[in-house]
Amino acid sequence: MEETSSPDGERLSNRAKWVALLALLAVILLLAFVGAEALLRMRQAAKYGIQNSIESRFTQDPVSGLRVPRAGFSSGPYSINSLGFRGPELTQPKPAQRLRIAYLGASTTACEEVSDNAAIWPHLATASLHQAFPARQMDYINGGVAGYTLRSSIRNLELRVAQHQPDVIVIYHATNDLSRELRELAVKQGLIPEGGFKEFSWPGNYSLLWNLAEKNLRVMAAQRAARDKQGRLRFDPGQLGLGFRDEYIALVRRAQHSAKLVALATFSTRLRKGQLPEEQQRSMASAIFYMPFMSFEGLLASYERYNNIIREVAAATGALLIEGEQDVPGTAEYFNDSVHFTGAGNRAMAQRIGSALAADPRFRALANGSAQAH
Repeated sequence: MEETSSPDGERLSNRAKWVALLALLAVILLLAFVGAEALLRMRQAAKYGIQNSIESRFTQDPVSGLRVPRAGFSSGPYSINSLGFRGPELTQPKPAQRLRIAYLGASTTACEEVSDNAAIWPHLATASLHQAFPARQMDYINGGVAGYTLRSSIRNLELRVAQHQPDVIVIYHATNDLSRELRELAVKQGLIPEGGFKEFSWPGNYSLLWNLAEKNLRVMAAQRAARDKQGRLRFDPGQLGLGFRDEYIALVRRAQHSAKLVALATFSTRLRKGQLPEEQQRSMASAIFYMPFMSFEGLLASYERYNNIIREVAAATGALLIEGEQDVPGTAEYFNDSVHFTGAGNRAMAQRIGSALAADPRFRALANGSAQAH
């Protein structure tokens, strides 16, 4: 007698096939993800000299409570010294005849988009100054850390930088404080959720592929909203920056207690007047990741407002003002995104900072061995 399969047996067999198929598909997707992640890390290593995830390069400083570069971290030409600053080791204690320059800022000072420590603008600016004053020993502290605001740099100066006796402090800040202020206004207008901005989800901090996909999706959504003129922030640029001014003055005054000369550099961006719509979108790409409610015109006016405040702070405190934010051309050759420099951008920025310092009588007095600058 011929046996026939039961309906229940057929259902179980079909279910097993679907489970096996789904399991195979999951394995294929996992392998594809791992392969794409590996390719991205290889590309990053070739371009930036770093294969590691974002968070692997940072730790929390137990004294300041700040997120800081991991002391002793090294990946190819990218390295952090034993004190937790990107750059060469510092002689401790500082030699009597050594002129030490500290650079305070955020990611645009840390310059992680460029792999070689010797190719970022704090290093290049210091090298150019040593070339201009070869009889003077010089070194530097790169106190820039991604995500820092003026408030972070005050604490960074007090608890990490000042103890190393900088003679000159150069401050380069704007974009993180600006985005914080504009996001607060956007929350009040109901354009973004209460509770602020989360840069990346947990996977985005550890996976380059997830990080890239998340960033691109957010930027595309913000660009669509900008084209449709939906959810734009309403504000008067002239009313921006009151807190920024107060915190900048506080940082400058604290820096003047630590160093003989303090210099403030106005902030360079890729956004420029007269850009065509396609170039505007490229110039805004990273800015609208953090501020998806902003228009090109609004961003341009906001950066101009903050730069004018930097000028006001320099006048009020007697700090050296380094102008020329437009001396770094606003093109893809010089900017990786809205504010971060390429190799060419770092060279242009170093030229801007180095030439301004070298021309200043107070810096020249220090470089030539005078005890004080006024």
